[in-house]
Amino acid sequence: MPKERILVVDDEPDMLSSCQRLLSRSGYEVKVAQSGREALRILKEEPFDLILTDLRMPEMDGMEVLRLSREQSPDSAVIVFTGYGTIQDAVMAMKSGASDFVTKPFSPDHLLLAVEKAVGNLRLAAENRALKGQLEERFSFDNIVGRGPAMREVFDAIRKIADTNANVLITGESGTGKELIARSIHANSSRKNRPFVPLNCGGIPEHLVESELFGHEKGAFTGAAATRPGLLEFASTGTFFMDEISELPLNLQVKLLRVLEDRRIRRVGSNREIDIDIRLISATNRNIQQMVKEGVFREDLFYRVNTFVIHLPPLRERMDDLPLLAVHFLKRYAKSTSKVVEGIAPEVMSVLKSHAWNGNVRELQHVIERAVALTTEGVVRLEDLPDQLWRGADEGAGESSSEERSHFDLPFKDAKEAMIESFERKYILKLLSKHKGNISRAAEGSGIDRRSLHRLLVKHRIEASKYA
Repeated sequence: MPKERILVVDDEPDMLSSCQRLLSRSGYEVKVAQSGREALRILKEEPFDLILTDLRMPEMDGMEVLRLSREQSPDSAVIVFTGYGTIQDAVMAMKSGASDFVTKPFSPDHLLLAVEKAVGNLRLAAENRALKGQLEERFSFDNIVGRGPAMREVFDAIRKIADTNANVLITGESGTGKELIARSIHANSSRKNRPFVPLNCGGIPEHLVESELFGHEKGAFTGAAATRPGLLEFASTGTFFMDEISELPLNLQVKLLRVLEDRRIRRVGSNREIDIDIRLISATNRNIQQMVKEGVFREDLFYRVNTFVIHLPPLRERMDDLPLLAVHFLKRYAKSTSKVVEGIAPEVMSVLKSHAWNGNVRELQHVIERAVALTTEGVVRLEDLPDQLWRGADEGAGESSSEERSHFDLPFKDAKEAMIESFERKYILKLLSKHKGNISRAAEGSGIDRRSLHRLLVKHRIEASKYA
């Protein structure tokens, strides 16, 4: 970690030299200025993490140094030196933006403690800024993978509604990425620095949902040993995401409707109302309008939550995005596991394109995560996929198979190479299965000489021992 840079400003030479020695020995990079004007000149030329300045100096006092340094270097922390008789000045300096003050005369330990505290706060602020940047990058809608027309519509919708307070209903099958879209809306809104609080309505027992939402007072029910704020309270000033809102019990639908109308909640067991300010984003994988007709979801609540609707298409309706998604997940898991995985074999991509993907993007993500963990060759091969994805395709091989049909989406040369690769692999796999991994018998039964068969095994990254 680079050394923090400190500028010490004081009109007493002995004070400057002692501070410089002390702080330099403690590992900091220190520069000194004997007047306020000299300090401002130095600040114009180079940045500093921390500024230590005396309050009482001729020509330009420490308050002026504080004010001008805050303008020139707003991220720098400032500690002021003050005598016992000028504590009121130190308080004024703190109100003007100083992070701390040290009274003269002070011990070396006292000064070091104040500096370490200020430096610790600077490091924490830097870490928070870095984390915030990572979160904004991770959930920025510009980085959600998809280029097809269906996802372009979703991106356009996020751009239009992100910076409003409108309630949003996200619809789509399980695994399409509804929470990712919700977080993206939050990250691109004016509430992005406030809490994002998620709740899966279907993942909590019905008798606990009310307490989770609204909180409870001590003794409100058996087991309520202490007062506990609810998730709606935690989400105040930010975004509350209700996943699978269609699973919310009817009695709580009434209470949620009142919250959205009055912007107030009441903890279980309390008579006191608490003001809250939330933006509601909800999601469902069910036909909520049909549920309204069946009387299992309140119509008035439905109209409250669906001010704006975003529909996420299933993966089978956006297959143009599948290669992008697969490579995206490949890079993510290769990076997280520190593995060198250069790509996905053409026959693997063909199998991925032919799969039904009932689990949508989440299923694809888990398949690629598994493949990255299993591959030992630097390229994802068929054997790195779950058996049901590629062995089922092998058993149904033929001109009409979905895998071969997908080859016709490729240019002639690429399609021909992919079909030859696919045929070779299928033939060898069945051959090894028939002869239980015995290479000599497989070579004899196929008419392929043993050396050529070995070359094919190496080419397709097939281990004969697996079939023994």
